[in-house]
Amino acid sequence: MSGILYVVGTPIGNLEDVTLRALRVLREAGTIACEDTRHTRKLLERHAIRSRLVSYHKFNERARVTELLGCLGRGENVALVTDAGTPAVSDPGAILVTEAAAAGYPVVPVPGPSALATAVSAAGLAGSRLTFLGFLPSRAADRRRLLTSLDGVEGLLVFYESPRRAAAALRDLVGCWPERRAIMAREMTKMHEEIRRGTLADLAASAEDGVLRGEITFVVEGASRATTAKRCGGKSGREASLEIDAAGLKRLRREVERRVRETGKRRPAAMREVAREKGVDSRALYRLLAGRGKGARGAD
Repeated sequence: MSGILYVVGTPIGNLEDVTLRALRVLREAGTIACEDTRHTRKLLERHAIRSRLVSYHKFNERARVTELLGCLGRGENVALVTDAGTPAVSDPGAILVTEAAAAGYPVVPVPGPSALATAVSAAGLAGSRLTFLGFLPSRAADRRRLLTSLDGVEGLLVFYESPRRAAAALRDLVGCWPERRAIMAREMTKMHEEIRRGTLADLAASAEDGVLRGEITFVVEGASRATTAKRCGGKSGREASLEIDAAGLKRLRREVERRVRETGKRRPAAMREVAREKGVDSRALYRLLAGRGKGARGAD
């Protein structure tokens, strides 16, 4: 009789967020494959579970599969977990699941916490369609290329990001969609859980206050139907450019800086306000003032 591979969701932070079924499966499993044995042991000790632990992470994933398939072949049940959340969702696990299924072993999901579902549930943003991109590319050029390709996607866009790249990712998000509403959720279900809300420009401004800690989940409004329909008939906001000479751009820059200085507003908010008053595209203006736009060469 062959063993069963259980794909088990575990807490993303708060150790109380674990199902009774998950605890039973972990207790009965002959082997638990986990990213970090020290991390998973904390959960097991909390619930007096003494099953055998083996490490299974992105650096040994392929090498460990043969051993785990051997366990299944001997009739031993294997539970696959990650450090936080559901395996194989932007975490290791897909290779083992694929190989186990191909070898004819039963693969049984045991649902549990997910940063994706947790963030979307608290976002308060309407949208029946969901596009999940996992972690954004680490290289800025690749990240911007991906975001540009999503410009006309409706519904909600969900991204993961590490704390060291979050500020850079926010700058690129603002460059694409400064006025879209979004949330930035970090340390979810933990003691220092924080969910920031506002436009992407607002979130970028708030991130300037200090260092972001913990893995972050972004939930961003997608394109509206009206915006998408308008885009189909002409240039998108991303493609739009401003025909402003160097002197005109200097005047806009001085006006933005004046409002920041005199009103205390954040620079993205002042930029949106100036763009609205002057009747220009705020995204194109942002890119010009950030030095990434076209049409105003020579402006300092």
